[in-house]
Amino acid sequence: MLWTRWLVLLLCWGSTSGEQQADEARVESRVDSRRQRSPPPVEPLDFGFVPAAVYDTHAYYEPGAVGILFHVVHAFLYVIQPNSFPKDLIVKVIQQNMGGIKIEEWRKPENVVLLLQMIHYEVGFLICATIGVTFLILTPIIGMCFCVCRCCENCGGEMHQRQRKNIDCQRGFYTASLIATSIFIVLGVLIAYAANHNVSTQIKSTRRLINTNMRDLKTFANNTPAQIDYLTAQYTTAKNKVLSDLDNIGPLLGGRIHSQLEKEVVPSLDTALRMAGAMRETKEALENVNSSLEVLQEGTGMLQASLSGERASLSNTLSDPACTNGAVSHTCNTIRSTLSQLGINADFSTLPDVTRALENVKTVLKTDLSNIVQKGYSSFNDTPNLVKEQTKNIVSALPRVKGMLDKIGIEINSFSKMFPVEPSLVNFTIFLSDGQKKIESYYPQIEQMDFYRWVGCVAVLCMVVLVLAFNFLGLLCGTCGYDKQATPTTRGCLSNTGGNLLMAGVGFSFIFVWVLMGIVTTLFVVGGNVEKMMCEPLANRQLFKIIDTPFLVHPAKKNFLPGMLFQNPNIDLTLGSMYRDCYENNGLYHSLQLETMFNINSFLNRTVYNRDLAKVFESVQVDLHDITLLEQAGRDSLINFANSGVGNIDYEAYLAEVTKGVTLVDLLSFSTDLESQADQTPRGALENALKGHASSIRQIHREHVVPMEQAMSTLSQSIKQLQRMSSDLPVKVTNILSAIDAAEYLITHNASHVVKQETKGYTQSLVGYFKQYTEWVKNSLTSEVAQCKPISNIVDSMEIVACSFVVDSVNTFWFGLGGCCILLIPSIIFSIKLAKYYRRMDTEDVFEDMGNTGNHGEQVCDIHGDFAVVSSPYCDTLTRFPRASAPPSYADW
Repeated sequence: MLWTRWLVLLLCWGSTSGEQQADEARVESRVDSRRQRSPPPVEPLDFGFVPAAVYDTHAYYEPGAVGILFHVVHAFLYVIQPNSFPKDLIVKVIQQNMGGIKIEEWRKPENVVLLLQMIHYEVGFLICATIGVTFLILTPIIGMCFCVCRCCENCGGEMHQRQRKNIDCQRGFYTASLIATSIFIVLGVLIAYAANHNVSTQIKSTRRLINTNMRDLKTFANNTPAQIDYLTAQYTTAKNKVLSDLDNIGPLLGGRIHSQLEKEVVPSLDTALRMAGAMRETKEALENVNSSLEVLQEGTGMLQASLSGERASLSNTLSDPACTNGAVSHTCNTIRSTLSQLGINADFSTLPDVTRALENVKTVLKTDLSNIVQKGYSSFNDTPNLVKEQTKNIVSALPRVKGMLDKIGIEINSFSKMFPVEPSLVNFTIFLSDGQKKIESYYPQIEQMDFYRWVGCVAVLCMVVLVLAFNFLGLLCGTCGYDKQATPTTRGCLSNTGGNLLMAGVGFSFIFVWVLMGIVTTLFVVGGNVEKMMCEPLANRQLFKIIDTPFLVHPAKKNFLPGMLFQNPNIDLTLGSMYRDCYENNGLYHSLQLETMFNINSFLNRTVYNRDLAKVFESVQVDLHDITLLEQAGRDSLINFANSGVGNIDYEAYLAEVTKGVTLVDLLSFSTDLESQADQTPRGALENALKGHASSIRQIHREHVVPMEQAMSTLSQSIKQLQRMSSDLPVKVTNILSAIDAAEYLITHNASHVVKQETKGYTQSLVGYFKQYTEWVKNSLTSEVAQCKPISNIVDSMEIVACSFVVDSVNTFWFGLGGCCILLIPSIIFSIKLAKYYRRMDTEDVFEDMGNTGNHGEQVCDIHGDFAVVSSPYCDTLTRFPRASAPPSYADW
């Protein structure tokens, strides 16, 4: 098995990918159990596409119009043999007879049962074969007896025809029956000829299938080395990526360490930075409170003086004598009762001063906490550079690592070259070329043999055609030469010739039909069983299940295929699975399950998974003590801010005053009401004076109340903001300092653990590139390298040639020829019956008047005119009329 050797050698170098991946999965599971977090994903590598092979063979056959005949024959065979494929029976028979068939063994009960089961399965073929053999034996015997019987003027051999009234009806029935039978025989001949011609036609397709399959095998052999070289060359992609990551170990490893620590460090610095912003906001709020309070206190005094003056002036106006008038006095009294509302409502003079707290916050802000926190950010973000400076020994070892990786690549290439793949492929290609030349050298002989076969089948069909020729010529001559006015003894030469031709057809039918039936029976038994026992199981892959039956050939050998290919029958490799994989165009590595044949884990552990590479990273030492997140000045600033007195401000007193109105009454509403009341007084000085007071009150609102309301709004917002920010301020500052202390403790005390963890993850990411490479090699070997579609194409092509081209055509041939043989029986009968109406008889029936009694006597005269009973001038036909002429038209006829 030369092809198995070179295919095994071709792919063995990558056969441990599955086992290596299993080992890696077990190691990875143990690492995951100890790992606190999942590793970052490894960057996927692009290995490109393996050079693909393009195969030309399309193992598909569409028979066309003759396919209808194939389906008819298949349906006929299903009627003959409707039983399902006896897989278990065949397996038992093979297992029983592997030691050789002995007659005495068949006497055992289990073998008798098997024999009966075989007979039951073949009962349809046995019945039909029995009928065929019986037909074969009886037909020549019956034909001989028939000839002897006719020679004795029996069995229709007497040259006499009785005259009956329905003679024309009988002749028409026999003529129509013989024509119909002959037409069906013609159809049978055409079916058989179509099947015969189909075989010759498909010889060219067979040559095309052979050529394309050979070409695909050469393509397979020529492309596989390039695919192997591509797989080995892509190791450079993984190697270059590893070298690139090693060259950038600072940003990569430092970035991993930074990512691990930033979960604790960055939030603490963020809170400190937010507290720095809160300090500035507190200062702004205190300044707003201080300025607003000054504005309100100053505005309160001015407003108080303005309102007092306006109240006194309005009281003097109401003292005018005009207010004593009875109609106006009520209005004046009403206005006088509201004078007490012109007063101050909120008193801001009693609110505590925030100047001290403001001065404390300003003192705290002299230290730029934001800048200090930004220095902490910068110090922490400088981790990659710090790692780069402290891992210069790794970078300096890069040439040594590159040498290790180059050595790994050399070992991989050397290992792939250890096996004589290319010489084996060259030998295999030469073997294919020589084999193709040998096959092509047989083409003339095959064509010659096919020509002889075609001639032989045509000769067989010519036997039937000869009988058909006699039948049709006899029908033509008999029908054209038949004359209703002629008596049986005076029939014309053409009619007599037609009858003789029909009888000649009968004679040739007896001569040929038993030979034809012998051919039909033989082809039926062979072709039918091949179709049911080989072609159908091959089409539905039941045949593979028989071959793949465990312990079929030997009780100690489980599987047949791996035992034949690898001398290891325990491998779980079946012909069916191999065919399915090849049909799906998978790689031969996967189809033959070569991973179970070779174990090169030690090679991969020594090469791709190099332990020397891991030792390089064991010396990685990274010291992060130089990282300072928050300087002491920043800490003092936070503590001083917490003790600045912002939390001691009486916020409730402020909120109580700012919720009050500036005045006891809305001055605008008061002035509007005063104007409306002024309109109720008579026109004159009093009305004008009251309206003047309303205008003065509006001016007081505009000049004093509106600015105070704006200052109160600012004061309210600032007080609420201060109250919110100062809530639990010491606790917040303590939490910030605790978080920063925890982050600094993590950096200074647990950095070694984080460094080791991230260094291990970084190493695993480098190994992950090699893992990607081995996984890609495995997937490529499974589906892209040495795609074995040509193997399944060979199986399919053999099925097409053997079953579709040959067996179906042979079965269609015997089907058509068998129909002709069966129809020759009624053809013989109808020809014998019909010949009686066309052939010239030696004697005939004559009817005459026997006197006046009205009785008639029947007289039979022979061809010489001798009367058997009464003489009649009509009996002397030989003297009166020549045989070759038709009888004259006399009045007494």
